[in-house]
Amino acid sequence: MTFGGLSTQYFLRQLFFGVLIAAAILWMSAQGAKGIQVNAAVYAVICTLLYPYSRFVYEQIVSFIMGNNVFFGNALIVMIAKSFTMVLCWAFSIFVAPVGLLYLYFYHRRAA
Repeated sequence: MTFGGLSTQYFLRQLFFGVLIAAAILWMSAQGAKGIQVNAAVYAVICTLLYPYSRFVYEQIVSFIMGNNVFFGNALIVMIAKSFTMVLCWAFSIFVAPVGLLYLYFYHRRAA
């Protein structure tokens, strides 16, 4: 278990992708005329640390809506859509992750 009740494997996997997204965004920011600003770096760190919980909320919602259905599609389009949802989950993790943390808190509190 990790902070918030996610499995270590899931947390580290999502954290890895969060770090990749943050690195890409900070790299793009560094290419600009102003370079990397402190507030952007702080935001990137916070979003990266909260990203696993934001992604957990997203995956729970999709699982609820989709159920056990499986869809087949063009791999390129699916990967682009998945990348898009990953970046959105990362960017809005400050707002979405608290929902996941609350859910995990009450779920594990009730189980104990």
